[in-house]
Amino acid sequence: MERERRILQRTVAVAAIVPVLAGLYGVLFGIDGIGGGTPVNISADSHFRYLSGLLTGIGILFFTCVPAIEDKSRLFRFLTLVVVLGGLARLLGLYLTGLPSLTMLAALALELVVTPLLCLWQMRVARLARDRRQALEPGTGVAR
Repeated sequence: MERERRILQRTVAVAAIVPVLAGLYGVLFGIDGIGGGTPVNISADSHFRYLSGLLTGIGILFFTCVPAIEDKSRLFRFLTLVVVLGGLARLLGLYLTGLPSLTMLAALALELVVTPLLCLWQMRVARLARDRRQALEPGTGVAR
């Protein structure tokens, strides 16, 4: 159980780098940072930078789940919900406006596949940790 917990922690830490870096990139470079070469609408750029700040925050919050990850189920599930909702919005955009860049498709896969799988894994590790704690008699540290 401990080995699986450590692997999950490392995986979440590595995965959390993606929204932090992508978010910071968006904050610093704005909508121009994703290319296109067309004149930028200032309001759209402002909104893009705001959403990039939220993305950075989501990544940072995932980092806070790494220590004692087995005890962070509520936050982990909430963050997963936020990410999946964003992915569903991206998927709707794909349907309404067409195929985006490969980078955006990769982000969609992270949002709708990888993040929910990590959440299921976190739930498994949390359940194993809870079962292990319950198997120990309170106060003695001795298994029943």
